[in-house]
Amino acid sequence: MIDKRFTPQGDGFHMPGEFERHAGCVIVWPQRPGSWSFGADAACAAFATVIKAIAASERVYVACGREHWARAESMLSGVDNVTLLPIETDDSWARDIGPTFVVRDSAGGRQVRGVNWSFNAWGGAVDGLYQDWRQDDAFAAAFAEKAGYELYDAAPFVLEGGSIHCDGEGTVMATEACLLSAGRNPELTKEEIEEKLKLYLGAEKVLWLPRGIYNDETNEHVDNVCAFIRPGEVVLAWTDNEDDPQYPLSEACLRYLELATDAKGRRLTVHKLPVPDVPVCIEADEVAGFDFAEGEDMREAGERLAASYVNFYFSNDSVVLPAFGGANAASDARAAAILARLCPERKIVQLPARAILTGGGNIHCITQQIPKGAGL
Repeated sequence: MIDKRFTPQGDGFHMPGEFERHAGCVIVWPQRPGSWSFGADAACAAFATVIKAIAASERVYVACGREHWARAESMLSGVDNVTLLPIETDDSWARDIGPTFVVRDSAGGRQVRGVNWSFNAWGGAVDGLYQDWRQDDAFAAAFAEKAGYELYDAAPFVLEGGSIHCDGEGTVMATEACLLSAGRNPELTKEEIEEKLKLYLGAEKVLWLPRGIYNDETNEHVDNVCAFIRPGEVVLAWTDNEDDPQYPLSEACLRYLELATDAKGRRLTVHKLPVPDVPVCIEADEVAGFDFAEGEDMREAGERLAASYVNFYFSNDSVVLPAFGGANAASDARAAAILARLCPERKIVQLPARAILTGGGNIHCITQQIPKGAGL
């Protein structure tokens, strides 16, 4: 039995919606040779572009190790609202290794605390993507200490930030493919995992989407397939092409969502956000630039990447949306138009994201939101 006095739920905290106004975000500078090809040149440029776009309306805290500090400092020099923090990591996925922030509103204002989960490189000994993840596992605590946030410790429960999505009103989404995978918490039942989510996210109801994006090496994180744009409304990655391996995955999610209700008893409005029309695959010249460590998951030329426009970031004034370019220029434009219609209160800022995608993720994956309230 978990003592609820020392969980966010017991203390009256909950995870806010990502569409809510917030203080800023944390991003980890790219550095791992097995994730970022050719010395991370293209990745650093892509990260810097994302950082500058987000910093236009909120503070961005950029964590960086000693070896790459000078480069980050040079590329971000003169950019307002950017703060560099010296923290060592194994890789650069702040969404998955950073604290999950929860809030409590009172007459005295909003309080903010973090939640630390165990991180095991998306599957540990079963199907983790690299062998040594100790610095990544320690990142949430290291950031919270520097930022001055109190931290709940959910360890040894394994969870990544990209595997959950909340509406800010008691509903959390996850995929069965990810959270029930053998490399996460195999000793727990689905019901026990759900109880953990409710306790540490202050949630009342968990929506279990069956699948995620095809060939997503995170075991199909929810943040790549479905996202709340406001309470009661979601965007769902979609394709009309029944021959695409993504089709049965998205169709299964749509069937589930059409019958689901949220924590407030509302039926969900589901907006389809099509994936790129042309599958995005990694090319031989890109693979040649990686330097894989022993035991690290290796990429192969022609491998289909988990490209999805659902993996966007809500900044305070914008939707920061990936663009994949090339044969998908029309798909990029279609995604921007859909989100402009769905989010008329925000600008659509679409940025080249291929260099991030070839590293294994996308714009949402490299950002972890920080709510307004006490802290840095």
